Amino acid sequence: MQLVIDSANIEKIKYLQEYFPIDGVTTNPTIIVKEKKPFLPLLQEIRDIIGNEKELFVQTVGSQAEEMVKEAQFINKELSGNIIVKIPVTTEGIKAIKLLKEQGIRTLATTVYTPMSAYVAAKAGAEYVAPYVNRIDNLTGNGIQVVKDIVTIFKQHELSCKLLGASFGNVQQIQQVCLAGAEGITAAPELIEAMLTIPSVDANVQQFKDDWLALYGKGAINLMETK
Repeated sequence: MQLVIDSANIEKIKYLQEYFPIDGVTTNPTIIVKEKKPFLPLLQEIRDIIGNEKELFVQTVGSQAEEMVKEAQFINKELSGNIIVKIPVTTEGIKAIKLLKEQGIRTLATTVYTPMSAYVAAKAGAEYVAPYVNRIDNLTGNGIQVVKDIVTIFKQHELSCKLLGASFGNVQQIQQVCLAGAEGITAAPELIEAMLTIPSVDANVQQFKDDWLALYGKGAINLMETK
């Protein structure tokens, strides 16, 4: 299962890349604008951090299929490595996904709110769909159930499209998406870090260390120093 960072913040990506088993980075126009940097150099810097093998997701901004296709071609030309182009699941977006599939350009269908939009995107040739879990909940829907339904539809009809859960408000939602059978999740840096933010763990580790030093002395800071 893939663990993907949903951010364009260089320092946060560097940190998570160093400490966590990260599989890639997703961006969107809003995320990129927050960094207040030229977008191509910013994306290339992200690529340099994560390497060429890990997937970098970049979203188009055009509203017409032809515009999205041109942007996707531009992105693939200008950026190196493993690129996935994010396309919204509008009618024009579905047309773009079909055209890009014919050209061998990989896509992720974004702004997915229903199982049927995910199904259409998968049939059109999207390699990934990204249901917006927390945003669905905020519209009085059930984001986790939407994920479960998409997983069921894809399995029953043998669609090879992967589900990358997106838009999370807490770690519990991420856990539920994992249990639902998603192929991956993309989450903000603070939520990825929160997966390991458990006060009891720090207390346990400190107790282990205190017990060790009590017997072997203050100089026994690691196993090699113990006599």
